[in-house]
Amino acid sequence: MALSFKTVATDPSSNARAGVLRTAHGDIQTPAFVPVGTKASVKGVHPEAVQKLGAQVVLANTYHLYLQPGERLVKDAGGLAAFMNWRTRDGNHGPTMTDSGGFQVFSLGSAFGKTITKIASGEELPREQGIATYDDDVRTQHGQLAVIDDAGVTFTSHLDGSLHRFTPERSVEIQHALGADMFFAFDECTAPTESYEYQKEAMERTHKWAERSLAAHRQNLNATWQSIFGIVQGGRYEDLRRESAKAIAAMNFDGFGIGGSFSKEDMMGALQAAIPELPEDKPRHFLGIGEPEDILTGIAAGMDLFDCVAATRLGRHGSIYTMHGQINLMNEKYKEDFTPLDPDCAVPGTEGFTRAYVSHLLRSNELLGQTIASMHNLGFIISLVDGARAAIHAGTFEAYRTNFIETYYKK
Repeated sequence: MALSFKTVATDPSSNARAGVLRTAHGDIQTPAFVPVGTKASVKGVHPEAVQKLGAQVVLANTYHLYLQPGERLVKDAGGLAAFMNWRTRDGNHGPTMTDSGGFQVFSLGSAFGKTITKIASGEELPREQGIATYDDDVRTQHGQLAVIDDAGVTFTSHLDGSLHRFTPERSVEIQHALGADMFFAFDECTAPTESYEYQKEAMERTHKWAERSLAAHRQNLNATWQSIFGIVQGGRYEDLRRESAKAIAAMNFDGFGIGGSFSKEDMMGALQAAIPELPEDKPRHFLGIGEPEDILTGIAAGMDLFDCVAATRLGRHGSIYTMHGQINLMNEKYKEDFTPLDPDCAVPGTEGFTRAYVSHLLRSNELLGQTIASMHNLGFIISLVDGARAAIHAGTFEAYRTNFIETYYKK
């Protein structure tokens, strides 16, 4: 079966909505946070632990799984959920998603070797100095590894230097083999600092690739149980976001993603421009968004799904979320802090650990420290979104959002 989506509650003071997203491998209560398992693994966290933290669905990376171990091996294993042993609480294989490889167009192309978050500062920089992205799974610094043309993208593998060609059709073919319940059309992700002219060019290329991705998917009668999401681009420009949303909405995708990078100041405007153009009866995914305030902003605007690597990436580097803000356990003051990781947010599997203990593990380069911090962060974000969903049902989302932000960002 292809997916279905139904809104079951709305918030009276915002555009927030709660819904049920039905897939071939189970239902997802939305809004929901989607942990990222780039290489069919949420870094440092056992799949069963991810499920016990409350995750309902996970997302893997098409480009990296294509390079290693190859999509055919994943298919032979029974698909992504079976390959990584991702299961729901009832023991059955759970819902999964894959991206298209479009993020690697950006991260391995003009942005390669630089550093970015999906939400950047509003400062405008020259393109050669622009806020760009660094692919956390690519450690080489030998220069640009992706070249874009209108037909597709040519990648140089960071593993062995071999050349690889991605087109919309090839991306869909790989994602069919990976066997996720939901996957994304091939797109070009752009930096928030790109010029209006380049954002428009990339948006138009994304629209052409979307048409080709959708056609490739619909032609595969063996993949009717899988669902494809189109991606809205347009950068920080509201007119481009509105134009892109109209174009993608007209293509009859099963769901929609809002992609690209934003300045924090422009994010809400971009969402408000795009969302009204998207169908009410289909799910909306905000790609690569993981900062607590940004997730709540997306929910308030009417987004349903969110994914990001930030929770585990921060954890591996010693930082954890708390209800009173983010802290770094590598700081000296936590060496003798015997309080829980977050006294106000108990995360399953991490409740008994103190800041002093996890600080010790991290300082000692013990992998367990990274795992505990990563689990805590994932559980914190999942709990935040679960709380938002409950507040939508109760009609109190705006109060929930305001109270959280005032506490989390209080100086």
